[in-house]
Amino acid sequence: MDLPISFEFFPPKTAEGAEKLRGVRQQLYGLKPEFCSVTYGAGGSTQEGTFGTVREILAEGVAAASHFSCIGATQATVREQLQMLKAMGVKRLVALRGDLPSGYGAGGEFHYASDLVAFIRAETGDDFYIEVAAYPEIHPQAKSPDADLQAFATKMRAGANSAITQYFYSPDAYFRFVDDVLKLGVEAPVVPGIMPITSSTQLMRFSDACGAEIPRWIRLRLQGFGDDTASIKAFGLDVVTDLCEQLRCAGVPGLHFYTMNQSAATIEIVRRLQPA
Repeated sequence: MDLPISFEFFPPKTAEGAEKLRGVRQQLYGLKPEFCSVTYGAGGSTQEGTFGTVREILAEGVAAASHFSCIGATQATVREQLQMLKAMGVKRLVALRGDLPSGYGAGGEFHYASDLVAFIRAETGDDFYIEVAAYPEIHPQAKSPDADLQAFATKMRAGANSAITQYFYSPDAYFRFVDDVLKLGVEAPVVPGIMPITSSTQLMRFSDACGAEIPRWIRLRLQGFGDDTASIKAFGLDVVTDLCEQLRCAGVPGLHFYTMNQSAATIEIVRRLQPA
């Protein structure tokens, strides 16, 4: 495809899941991603799995970005992990504040993702390409829309290279966000995060948890399909392909797919976006 694409995976919890993900990655590598990122659990709870999956992707000859969260971390632990990632050959990080595991009070020496970005730059110079998260529909914990935009601008000014958005289904939300941050003087690339729709219950659960809006017409259509998974998947492919086409026509810098460790929907969407 004429647009850079990248994929996100989460670290599998079982040997069977790890084996399945290896197969999924091989299928997706055929689409020639710019890089693949691996998520990091609340409070770094999947740290070993994250770094292990990153190591495998690098060994498979593909650029890997490790998610890197700072809640509950100290400067010493972050410094140690940065050295380890550098030694592994990681060149790209997705720097996040992260979520605390349930039952923990706030802790650690970093309060915001901008603190982490600034620390990584101070410690490692330009050794890492740093990406941060963007929220076109406003972070669920933001005090106000303006406070959210200012927090994003602070992360970028702290030394981030680019951003990847939370998934969305309203392209206008993305375009408005990019316009708003441009007015704040932030010109770095903001890559749309794309979530294929393969299950309505899963999508509703995720969206309620992370604050992503599902437009009413999409929600009602999904509800109307009931348990008809074939219709849900067919509808999802049409909706997400159309979203990607609108974004591509508007000149976005790339597309980042939240694969959920699956390959079929992403492969089909990218195939549909290929020139005829």
